[in-house]
Amino acid sequence: MNLKFKAFLLVFKHPFGVSSNTRNETPTVFIKLTEGEHCGYGEACLPVYLGETREETIIFFRKAHTVLAKISAPLNLTEILNTIDDLSQVNNAAKAAIDMALHDLVGKMRAQTIAQMYGFAGAEPMSTSYTIGIDTEVKLIQKINDARDFSVLKIKAGTENDQALISFIRKHTDKPLYVDVNQGWKDKVFALDMILWMTTQNVVLIEQPLPVAMRDEMAWVTSQSLIPTIADESVKRFKDLQDLKGVFSGVNIKLMKCTGLAEAIKMIDFCKENKLLVFLGCMAESSCGTSAMAQLIGFADYIDLDAPLLYKNDPFSGVAYEKGKVILNKQPGIGAAPKANFLNTW
Repeated sequence: MNLKFKAFLLVFKHPFGVSSNTRNETPTVFIKLTEGEHCGYGEACLPVYLGETREETIIFFRKAHTVLAKISAPLNLTEILNTIDDLSQVNNAAKAAIDMALHDLVGKMRAQTIAQMYGFAGAEPMSTSYTIGIDTEVKLIQKINDARDFSVLKIKAGTENDQALISFIRKHTDKPLYVDVNQGWKDKVFALDMILWMTTQNVVLIEQPLPVAMRDEMAWVTSQSLIPTIADESVKRFKDLQDLKGVFSGVNIKLMKCTGLAEAIKMIDFCKENKLLVFLGCMAESSCGTSAMAQLIGFADYIDLDAPLLYKNDPFSGVAYEKGKVILNKQPGIGAAPKANFLNTW
């Protein structure tokens, strides 16, 4: 197999604010895996808070290329992914890109969708939340208007006054809300008080309210919360799920954290066996990464897969959006393809 990579800068339509930072763009690295006449695509999306740099990612891809160049069809996905995983203890986004590209490649070689490859039913359209980052009141109103076709909004919180933020949102929409605090609250009593108040504001769930290190405090909050608590930063890979029981109600699984589709499926199985809610999210990937994760929405309780709509220069096509729902296509593999003007730059 031959691996090629291309660095790219995804540019937001509006500045994207979370509790720790605000950014105007997201660096990402796309890859193309070729075997014979077939090729598969993947993406390593690298927001700052992921803690993985573009330079480190490219170094990993060069190392992986040396390994993959020695492999040819027939391809054993499990063996190849285990070999790639052993190359580093980190670089999860780079591993996710290779996992995506391999699934895309094998799917095209077999003329199968991801669902067909794994033997599960294809997913029906599912409502996704529309993410609204921290911003000025004028911009918040504009973003709410941008989300008019969506039935659920995801609000980035962790501000100095989240009660005022939610109250302002409520002046302009009565849609159900997912509230993502991104570790922004530092006190368990304050967190529980906020959650109890938010139950009166049609908030459906609360995501990562406390810092990762506050595990015992988080378990206390979950035990008394009237709405589901969802882990994000607290869980990256499958091994992180082992001790999660009682700490959160569910987990936000993201390809960039967990190293790809193969591990995401393992995590979903664990969640179902242990009665943890499944939230499928993304690191603001393009349609390449988002389409890959969307292959698994049939297993989700909640999804937040609106990222391609937040960018003005998405170089891929993939999942479609209609009346706030994610709609899969029937293309083999991950269901995404580079747009012509981007493909010509490889």
